Amino acid sequence: AQVQVQSGGGSVQAGESLRLSCTLSRLDDDDCVGWFRLSGKDYKAVAAIYSRDDEAYYADSAKGRFTVSQDRSLNTVYLQMNALKPDDSAKYYCATSTPRGSSYCASMWKSSPIYNYWGQGTQVTVSS
Repeated sequence: AQVQVQSGGGSVQAGESLRLSCTLSRLDDDDCVGWFRLSGKDYKAVAAIYSRDDEAYYADSAKGRFTVSQDRSLNTVYLQMNALKPDDSAKYYCATSTPRGSSYCASMWKSSPIYNYWGQGTQVTVSS
């Protein structure tokens, strides 16, 4: 599935929330959809979700604050970000990988090269 559009970024104060949206051409039964943020020249994994069973994965920096979810009827994956910190400021990207099953998503979700289709990115700025 290809990423069609991302939305939901913005500028907020520390402690506030944002929800990012990632709409795909279609959300199939075997999609691994990841969220990344661009830090310098590197894409840092933030979270991912496997579409078949809603299994979600989080980077340590996101655990307890961010939630990834999906709405299959809208072909959309969300990243709810709460208790935002200035260190969360970055351009955020969603991406989809070639369908290769749940084990592949579970073991590889942090690896940006597995993702074939990327969104255009959305800026998140958190001020203190």
